[in-house]
Amino acid sequence: MPLVFERARRPTVNIVTTSMHQRPASPDPTDTLAAQDGATVASDAALTIAEIAELAGVSAHTLRYYERVGLLAVPRNAAGHRVYGAGDFARVVFLTRLRMTGMPIRELQRYVGLVAQGEATVPERLRMLEQHRGAVRAQLQALTFALDAIEFKIAAYGGSCAP
Repeated sequence: MPLVFERARRPTVNIVTTSMHQRPASPDPTDTLAAQDGATVASDAALTIAEIAELAGVSAHTLRYYERVGLLAVPRNAAGHRVYGAGDFARVVFLTRLRMTGMPIRELQRYVGLVAQGEATVPERLRMLEQHRGAVRAQLQALTFALDAIEFKIAAYGGSCAP
């Protein structure tokens, strides 16, 4: 079967599967995000670590690390090579976005563990994400305040604050 991946104009992926060996009873809806550049992966795709790394915008080292610390459980083919599917891609994108916002690996591990436990943990996952959202919003507010100070100084020196 040929590899299938394409670039979409909008950042969406119509995939709701996960790749954990201990699959939850129902898919985790947070695993349905696209890559930063809008890449999508066909639900029947079987991709290499290099292909997933490129599509998700991370390094192969990061993917191996995620697997080593229990954030991913990627099956291997007969030759022992990792075979990533659409659910793995979606999970990598979601985990990467949480890391970009400063969520510690330990919290990601806790979240993934909750996903593996199934639907009963949805309220706890929701609480985790809401708390993290609050922290991210506070960080954005602080960064906006700092940016305003920088732009004030640039304007004071006669520079332009246009992007």
